[in-house]
Amino acid sequence: MILVAEGKRKWVVTSAWPYVNATPHLGTMIGSVLSADVFARYVRLKGDEVVFVSGSDVHGTPVAVEAKKQGIPPEELAMKNHEKTSQLFRQWKISFDNYTQTHNPTHIKFCQDFYLDVQRNGYVSEKEIESLYCEKDAMYLPDRFVEGQCPFCGAENARGDQCDKCQKLLTPLELIQPTCAICGSSPYIKKTKHWYLLFPKLQDRLKTFIEQNEIIPKNAKEMCLNSIAEGLPERAITRDLEWGIPAKFKGAEGKTIYVWFEAVLGYISAVKEWAEKIIKKPEKFEYFWKDSTTRTVYFIGKDNIIFHLIVFPGLIMAYNENKKGNEKLVLPYNVSSTEFLMYENDKFSKSRGVGIWIDEALELAPLDYWRFNLIYNRPEKSDTSFLWSEFENNIKLLNDVIGNFIHRTLTFINKQFKGKVPDIIELDDKDKQFLEQINSIGKTVGDLLERFELRSALREIVSFARIGNVYLNEKAPWHLIKEKKALAGQVFNICVQAVHALAILLSPFIPDTSQKILEFLNLETSLKNITWESISDKALKSGHPIKKAKPLFEKLDIEEMKKKLEIIRKGKKEMKEKPDLISYEKFKRLDIRVAKILEIEPVPKTKNLLKLTIDIGTEKRTLVAGLAQHYTPKELKNKQIVVLANLEPKKLRGIESQGMLLAAVDGEKVSILTPDKEIKVGARIE
Repeated sequence: MILVAEGKRKWVVTSAWPYVNATPHLGTMIGSVLSADVFARYVRLKGDEVVFVSGSDVHGTPVAVEAKKQGIPPEELAMKNHEKTSQLFRQWKISFDNYTQTHNPTHIKFCQDFYLDVQRNGYVSEKEIESLYCEKDAMYLPDRFVEGQCPFCGAENARGDQCDKCQKLLTPLELIQPTCAICGSSPYIKKTKHWYLLFPKLQDRLKTFIEQNEIIPKNAKEMCLNSIAEGLPERAITRDLEWGIPAKFKGAEGKTIYVWFEAVLGYISAVKEWAEKIIKKPEKFEYFWKDSTTRTVYFIGKDNIIFHLIVFPGLIMAYNENKKGNEKLVLPYNVSSTEFLMYENDKFSKSRGVGIWIDEALELAPLDYWRFNLIYNRPEKSDTSFLWSEFENNIKLLNDVIGNFIHRTLTFINKQFKGKVPDIIELDDKDKQFLEQINSIGKTVGDLLERFELRSALREIVSFARIGNVYLNEKAPWHLIKEKKALAGQVFNICVQAVHALAILLSPFIPDTSQKILEFLNLETSLKNITWESISDKALKSGHPIKKAKPLFEKLDIEEMKKKLEIIRKGKKEMKEKPDLISYEKFKRLDIRVAKILEIEPVPKTKNLLKLTIDIGTEKRTLVAGLAQHYTPKELKNKQIVVLANLEPKKLRGIESQGMLLAAVDGEKVSILTPDKEIKVGARIE
């Protein structure tokens, strides 16, 4: 029996698994990853039990094709790009409980066992088929190894698994004038054997599942029902491809599982891996995935709808056959799909230099500017474009509406009321109306988020801040204070409650900004310790001291940002042409700082490792360094050192080292780099 804490809901929140053949761009970010992060952060604030997972899709033809073009093994390319993508998602503050990849032992075994269960349940058949074969490359051409004209809409450059234009699922043999994606030659037909999932047996149940789900967006529902009405074909589970998960069907030696038939199972195996290896509570896997009350939510782009609403639920139905209630995997609660994000009305294209990639974005503007802009213009109903002019307007709005209200409120309290929240004296109708809006805004925004209308939710928060500015202007406390200081103070008591509300409301969207607001309010807490229900007109008591506020945002010079993007692109090109050189722009991305050693502990069962607690100016961190044979703890205590602060964390002897101490090494001599004079902790080295 699975027990759930009273009043709590259980969620498995996921985002589509990005291919690792290239760095994600802004469209990838808003289409799945960022949207999922906003929702996961919100339901955590509600006090619900949440596990948020995703990972890099490292198998399949996109990676195999790119690796073949670069002349390197697929695994080398996949793991290198996975590490880069993982680091970028951390920099974007994506709050995954587990971001993994599909070439891990847990996922591989889960997929192999899963399909043997599906076969035992009578949903797998094998047959000999005709397939495209490239004589030049001496290989069968599955899926994206083939390109050609779509037989349904006539689009050029359709792939052998799907047409991006009309969203039809395809097979390589259906393409008109197919060509090999590697060498461009025309393949010929050759026989091979494959194992198939019998979707026709699941068709009626899938139709009922989609029709009865009231959460699924209308556009996604219509697309799937139309596809089912045309008749679902059997779909091949296996591929003639070396790179992937080996199929375990009898006689399937040399075959791998089709990437789409194993990547979607990653939503399940990632929770299993999280339970078994990260939190070390294996029972939590069934607690989430085999409880019918668990809500599983998938954030995807519209090009993945069929795979998430037909293929994936179909696989679960085939697996659940002959299993009891507490053994069955739960079906999707919702698939939240977005339309496409374009760039200045053009399609993202790395080869043509069209678009912004998520590593480039962080070099151009602070993170929260991007998070805000992407959600504010989230393409929920139709394709939308990232426009530089709109980006500028949105940041101006962020500054002039939200930033302005918060700064005016806190600055006035600091100047006129000695930094302490004033009293409530006597409320008039305008006061009561704004207080009611403070008390109701949490439900208004929450209801939109639970309908997966993230764009509308953020715009409602902006409207709330705008109402605060109107209230402040109408009350004009800067005039009122001359004769009725207490009533002027009351205005700012009400406004500071709204500022507190904004800190919570904004935390799923722009968490760094929310943390700053909490610090201004002198609430020494992290975002993990606040709750959605704490939004209230009495959150801050009279007399509560606040800190001096600083502007939260600044205006951007868009033309300068465009020029900087060109410089970054030029630097990347130079790096590609001269791989032994490092560009100045790339060097600037190294966050090298002055830090101070606060505490030193030996790492048990090691001779040379020390665990250091350091202050880097903005926070305290843990480093593991091999210094025990070179320095005594007394020599290190309170010593200023130089550290690389934006290095990916790495576990050493079970301790996560969150950076790298810089030292000179000459044979057996080790000398820590230190400033030659006392300098502010956290100072950047440039």
